[in-house]
Amino acid sequence: MYVPKHFAADESVVRDLLAGHGAGDLITSTAAGLLATLLPFIYDPSVGENGVLLGHLARNNPQWKTPVLGEALAIITGPDAYISPSAYATKREHGRVVPTWNYVIAHVYGELVIHDDPAWLDGLVRQLTVKHEAGFAEQWSVDDAPEAFVSGQLRAIVGVELVISRIEAKAKLSQNRSGADIDGVAESLEARGELASAEAVRAAKPNK
Repeated sequence: MYVPKHFAADESVVRDLLAGHGAGDLITSTAAGLLATLLPFIYDPSVGENGVLLGHLARNNPQWKTPVLGEALAIITGPDAYISPSAYATKREHGRVVPTWNYVIAHVYGELVIHDDPAWLDGLVRQLTVKHEAGFAEQWSVDDAPEAFVSGQLRAIVGVELVISRIEAKAKLSQNRSGADIDGVAESLEARGELASAEAVRAAKPNK
C-alpha cells in the first residue's frame, strides 16, 4: 500500500478500526486465480504476536478449501467520503484545489487457518452476535433459536482464522491541508450527514 508519511495510521487508529469495523474482504491468491469474500470479522489482539481475525464462510464457498498461495489478505475499511474543493478555505484564496477522497483502511496479511469444528464455530457466532447486537434495544441471542436449528446452521459454515503477520494501514483525512481547510472539510462532511468521516477528520487534525 502506498502510504505517504502524513497519512500513516497510528496504532490506536488501526486498533479501533479492526475492533470496530463491520465486515471486510478476505482475498486469497490461488492456482485458479484470486478469490474474495466479504465477511464479518472478530479481531482478537491477544492471540499470537499481532493478533488474529476470525470469521466464517459458507461451506459451499470454494474459497475455504482452495489452497492459498502465500499469505491471505483481509481489507478492512473505515469511514470514507468524497471531498469537494468547495470545502477548502484556500479555494476562496487562490482556487488551486482539486477534489479528493478521504478514507481509513487497513490491509491485514497473514496465514489462513481453517476451523471445521462446530464448537469453535459456536463460540465465534456468539462473539459476532454479541458485537453486532450491542446497539439494539432488544438484543437477539443465539440461544433464542432452537438448538437443533442452530446445530444445522453451524454445519453449513466453516471457520477461518487469519493469523496476522503484518498490517499496512492508511488514514487519509486531509492532514496535508491547512487547519482552515481541515475545519472546512469536517464542517462540509457533517452538513452532508457523513458524521463518522467528519469525526475522523477532526480526530486526525495535526497539532500545528
